[in-house]
Amino acid sequence: MLIRVLWPGRTKSEDIRRLEAFYLKRITGLLPCEIVETETGRGLSEKDSKKILEIEAKGLEKRLKDDYIVCLLDNGSEMNSNEFARFIEGRGVSGTRSLAFVAGGFLGLSPRLTDRADLKLSLSRMTMSHELCRAVLLEQIYRGASLMKGRSYAK
Repeated sequence: MLIRVLWPGRTKSEDIRRLEAFYLKRITGLLPCEIVETETGRGLSEKDSKKILEIEAKGLEKRLKDDYIVCLLDNGSEMNSNEFARFIEGRGVSGTRSLAFVAGGFLGLSPRLTDRADLKLSLSRMTMSHELCRAVLLEQIYRGASLMKGRSYAK
């Protein structure tokens, strides 16, 4: 099973980009995984929020295939790390070809995308930046893949 992580735009913070690369390298040693950066509403101001969400939704939708879609939302279902590992493993066992985690930009995700989700997932009830959310998601995917492969992972 391929794990795909989709989000609009490139992560601006160099430190977070390094963290993303760190975890992506480790994930791909255990499972096929790719990051897909899509179009953003760059150049528009926050007052154009509907237009930004529309541009980002179109960019994300273009890249979604026949994936099992997991949208990251602050009000989504919560899992601990072991439950998350079992979820990933269960999707693989069920024959899912690709599992797509979709993270939004600074405005979140368009309802049009969240309505398509097979699962709505929250990484935390706490608010975090959309860029930090990317790194946290990759760390949890790595932790889950490690647990699936029977490797210990420091707590």
